[in-house]
Amino acid sequence: MKFFIFTTILIAIFTGCAPKFEKIDNSKANLEKVSFDEIKDFEKDDLSLALDVFKKACEKSSRKELFEEVCLKANETIKAKEFFVNNFTPYKLYNSDGSDKGTITGYYEPLLYGSFTKTERFKYPVYKVPDDLITIDLRSIYPQLKKFTLRGKLEGKRVVPYKARGEISKTENQDILLYVDDKVELYFLHIQGSGKVQLPNGDIINVGYANQNGQKYNSIGKYMINKGYIGSKTDYSASVQGMKKWFEDHPLKVDEVLNKNPSYVFFEKRNQGATGSLGTELIPQRNLAVDTRYIQLGMPVFINTKNPVTNEEINQLMVAADTGGAIKGEIRADFFWGFSHEAEEYAGRMKEVGELYILVPN
Repeated sequence: MKFFIFTTILIAIFTGCAPKFEKIDNSKANLEKVSFDEIKDFEKDDLSLALDVFKKACEKSSRKELFEEVCLKANETIKAKEFFVNNFTPYKLYNSDGSDKGTITGYYEPLLYGSFTKTERFKYPVYKVPDDLITIDLRSIYPQLKKFTLRGKLEGKRVVPYKARGEISKTENQDILLYVDDKVELYFLHIQGSGKVQLPNGDIINVGYANQNGQKYNSIGKYMINKGYIGSKTDYSASVQGMKKWFEDHPLKVDEVLNKNPSYVFFEKRNQGATGSLGTELIPQRNLAVDTRYIQLGMPVFINTKNPVTNEEINQLMVAADTGGAIKGEIRADFFWGFSHEAEEYAGRMKEVGELYILVPN
């Protein structure tokens, strides 16, 4: 009898108190419905700014049935708190193991120095989408594969994987957008997906993601930690800043490390700054990159995390407007810091624990 009672108590502790997960359409997320009062500092946030950011996202997200009606209402209101509370239901995200915390990293819009003409200084090419890259959308034949795109090239009548980073970097007969003066900064442009390039005459142009070679993204940061190049037991921190300092001190190993990531991004000139996968220009500190298996683009997301430099809490309402090859997971987001040296400092050091809430239109 004592064993039975003890077992019953254990079951109550480990199952009875666990949240009952809910599901919503077009999301694999484990969700628990909560009230706005349960979201830390929801009312302390600048909800008027959050509403402006949501309206910006509606320029594209309103095409989706989920957001069509609520976007119409957004454009007709100026009462931010009332709008969010009356038109959305908040849900907290959980991992499959029942935990409620995930990883929040940061990204930024880098500034590079370049030229449309190759010179001794400007010699690293920023490639346009190559003519032999084939992109195949399988949605019309296999709707269940709508989130997958096949990329490759033709060899005879077969589609084979496209060239990896190391081979592309050696390619000569390829369409080039411009040249930059630093291959490490160029690599981080690939990671960020968009940036600015300052030309010799002082003009600044925007460049952004146009396509990708289809190869799987591998983190060179993890590789460098595993090799003992950076990390707590070295003189180089496990951050973008630490990685760049290591590259500066070990120039002969740069290609070896960069080519551990076979993924390669092709670029195009843009009229606007950093633009997310949603198709709207990103707003610093108010847009997130997410894994769309769990959070739809255009969704308001309240985040609880902290600033990696000041350690101050970040509790604010943002909007999912971008994706990323490394942004995979149930509670996973990339915080867009913007365009500045300060933004690079914050983004490069950010790897914080965080909690996420999504606001689902009623």
